[in-house]
Amino acid sequence: MKIFCPKDDLHHAVQTVQKAVATKTPLPILTGIYLSAQDDQLQLQATDYEVGISCTIKASVEEPGAIVLSGRYLQEMVRRLPGDTIEISSSQEDRTIKITSQNSQFNLLSLPAEEFPVLKPVSGDNSFTVKDEVLRDLIKKTVFASATDEARPIFTGGLIEIDNDEIRMVATNTHRLALKKAKLGGGSGNAKMIIPAKILNELARLLSAEEPHEVSLSWQKNQVGIVFDDVYINSRLIEGQFPDYNKVIPAAFATKVQLNTDHFLDAVERVSLLARDGEYNVVKFFFKDGAVVISSNNPDVGKAREIVDAKTDGNEVEIAFNAKYVTDILKNIDSDELIFSLNTPLSPAGIKPVGDDNYTYIITPVRTG
Repeated sequence: MKIFCPKDDLHHAVQTVQKAVATKTPLPILTGIYLSAQDDQLQLQATDYEVGISCTIKASVEEPGAIVLSGRYLQEMVRRLPGDTIEISSSQEDRTIKITSQNSQFNLLSLPAEEFPVLKPVSGDNSFTVKDEVLRDLIKKTVFASATDEARPIFTGGLIEIDNDEIRMVATNTHRLALKKAKLGGGSGNAKMIIPAKILNELARLLSAEEPHEVSLSWQKNQVGIVFDDVYINSRLIEGQFPDYNKVIPAAFATKVQLNTDHFLDAVERVSLLARDGEYNVVKFFFKDGAVVISSNNPDVGKAREIVDAKTDGNEVEIAFNAKYVTDILKNIDSDELIFSLNTPLSPAGIKPVGDDNYTYIITPVRTG
């Protein structure tokens, strides 16, 4: 194998696949990045069997071939190499790979390429396409609500539902739930799948290109393949039945409070400073006519209290929440104003942006008595 490629392109490709390089594994081959060169293209792949990522870049290929290099060292090396062009060549005699750029030269030991589990694209009739900014927004506004505890895997992912021209994404950790809807162009049939949250977060990070792209998702059984631009991601799906989230969303609310999003977020963050050391990070909210009183009380630290202007329609309600569950949603609301909807101090409340019926957030209160 002998190739020449732009350093910036190679760095982009290594960074893209790096997240799939296995760190804790008894299989040394999974700690490497697979490089395959042919037809003026260089494809990089990494997988830990949970997720696989490949990225293809243009290259000048003098001798085609395939090699596997240490993911850890390749990333550091490419990032630090001088010059604009990198040459990669292999030696059959001693399985070393020579990487050259300007006056720098590295000779790395390679891993046996034939042992690498090369990614096979997921094929099948089950597929749909979505604009990258739509998918990124769906992920950003929901996946933060998923669980991190692996004890109940079904809640560690985001549910994607397709219903003809509508796509919905839902995430919950049973204490809070985020639901975001968007329109798809054209009828896309029906689908339901749960993708691990860490994969969705990585996908959202990769979908930050300035040029708009269509993202294609194909799935079969317990696998999903995601294609956009020069990237392909293969991930396992979380198996199991996602609960009926519609049952969690209250049909009606007795009290609705309109607040300025930024003012409310700033106040909650300030008051919660004293609550963070507490077991549940509890902040109390007293919604009354014209205002909401936010307070926290930590016997070991002290007390905090702040009043924020509000438009209240309905009964007064005093209720307590995990402060993080409130600030997380406030950071993801794009509108200047929000509606906080409540029933009783012990029943689930809702938060949504003013003027956006496609975004719903449900949060359960904390018992303080």
